[in-house]
Amino acid sequence: MGFRLDLPTKVGLLLAALAYFTFTFYEMTISSLEDKIVANPIFTDLPGALGLAFRAVGGFIIVIAIILYFFKNHLSKPEAIMCVRLLVLIEAAYWLSLLPSAYAGLGALAYPIFGLAFFISTGLPCLVQAVLMPIVLVKLFYELSPSRPAGNALKWGLIAGTSYLLISWLNNMGMWIYGVMEKGIEYVSLYPVNAYSFIVSVIGLLLLTLYAAYFSKKSFGAKSLGELDMKKIGLIIILFGLYMDVNYMLWLVFGSVGGWGSWYAWMLGHNMDQWLLAIPLLGLPLFFYRKNAIEHTQD
Repeated sequence: MGFRLDLPTKVGLLLAALAYFTFTFYEMTISSLEDKIVANPIFTDLPGALGLAFRAVGGFIIVIAIILYFFKNHLSKPEAIMCVRLLVLIEAAYWLSLLPSAYAGLGALAYPIFGLAFFISTGLPCLVQAVLMPIVLVKLFYELSPSRPAGNALKWGLIAGTSYLLISWLNNMGMWIYGVMEKGIEYVSLYPVNAYSFIVSVIGLLLLTLYAAYFSKKSFGAKSLGELDMKKIGLIIILFGLYMDVNYMLWLVFGSVGGWGSWYAWMLGHNMDQWLLAIPLLGLPLFFYRKNAIEHTQD
């Protein structure tokens, strides 16, 4: 058995994969050219740089696979599974590379005030993502085996997606709390742009994560892609991407409202998931999904 996608979904998938690869490759290259590994603590930055290198390799593999799929207009099940399994395993290695940063964040608790802020913004999010994501992704890698039931892979794929939303909420919420601790509550209360960003980061992303968890739990019985509600998956992806897009557009229009701080430094420079700016391009065709958009065909 193989699968076939409609043109809008294929284009969205390719653009999202290109964003994933080009952004990661750019960040990896810039890190090397600016000699950040020498300038900053090797204990945390070297594993992070290796994690980006893993991601760049995974992005390259998936882009090539999708391009080949465009030309062949068909991807056999073994080929698709092999590419996805490689990407999943590489992603697990990337998240594991953040474990030293989690350790540094925990160690910072020895210092009052700054240590707590660093733990909230870095230590706790890195600890959760460095432990949770590799476990979930390795399990997904195992379930993606051709000898395993397809329903198991779909279940763990949904769990992986929900986990990704969870750690994104922890990251962005932590950075906004750090920003308030750094600048004071006036940084939010006096500036509507910052208030909006704070609310959607702390509350909006949490609500989206809870909805994704609810949707995933209801979809655990699906045995094939065709049994999943692609419209709802598309909606979740669109809202997640719009969170990134709107925050970035607000900065382009208004600049660093209230002055430069840790939130803007995170959003514009340290967030290695900025490739998600392009993810609505995949969510939109899924939102307008037709029953024949993903159809099972014989090899």
